[in-house]
Amino acid sequence: MKALLARAYGPLDRLEIAEVPRPEPGPGQVLVRVEAAALNPVDTALITGAMRDELPVTHPFVPGVDVSGIVEAVGPGVDRFRPGEAVIAWNGVPSGGFAEYALVRADDSAAARPAALDARHGAALPTGSLTAAALLDEAKPGPGATVLVVGATGGLGSYAVQLAKLAGATVIATGRDGDRGYLESLGADGVIDYRTEDIAQRVQDWAPGGADVVIDLAQAGPALAASAAAAKPGGLVASPLGGPAAFDRDVRAVYTGTTTPPGRLAELAALAAAGTLRTEIGAEYPFPQARQALLDFPARHVRGKVVITF
Repeated sequence: MKALLARAYGPLDRLEIAEVPRPEPGPGQVLVRVEAAALNPVDTALITGAMRDELPVTHPFVPGVDVSGIVEAVGPGVDRFRPGEAVIAWNGVPSGGFAEYALVRADDSAAARPAALDARHGAALPTGSLTAAALLDEAKPGPGATVLVVGATGGLGSYAVQLAKLAGATVIATGRDGDRGYLESLGADGVIDYRTEDIAQRVQDWAPGGADVVIDLAQAGPALAASAAAAKPGGLVASPLGGPAAFDRDVRAVYTGTTTPPGRLAELAALAAAGTLRTEIGAEYPFPQARQALLDFPARHVRGKVVITF
């Protein structure tokens, strides 16, 4: 089979499409014929070695965390999926999605893909929606709470806006001025142009005193202090990127990544299939251009997800 390979840690331009043996599913695994896979920032970090201390990989390494395809074969002890079934999966560090076939764990990191959810939109769902849901689990915004989403136009941000809205929150989103209509279509009640407006000051227009919850998907470390300034006293900043344990003012911090509670991915897939949870595809590349997709990804500003199709 053909796969996109990183033979060692290094720059993205060293990636290559090469022939590799088709894997065989072991206990608790299924082999998926990949129809589509989506790009995520963690893919580039795993390729370059930016996270080698926290998330080491074995080379040659096939990136691709988000997988959508058809079950080709199941390993011993697997009765959750059957050959011919359409599935989506979050593959974590083992990755493997940027290949004609990928091994997927037959656990809660995978789910049947509803008939109304095509392969492309199925691939765009797992990492973004699961991570957004995990952040909201930590933040627990109740009905009527004000939630600020910083970095709202990306694949993760678009899900955070929608899931916060489904939780009953008033949602303020940051983007560029040209993103206003798009963010409002996702459910944002207010939009702030982060390039020209003071975010903390503009939040006060909707929520005097500040937001109950700030979900920051764009900044990490000390830079999160700017987001904390938009939260009310006693409020919360949630981030998947990490930062300080506390802030100078009375604002708490929580950090979490992608999680797969039982039934969560299936629930999100059902919402997407019903049209309740919108999945935006901002760019699409055929598999022969997968290397170019990774090269373009860090610098290209797109709404929603970037998808590779097979």
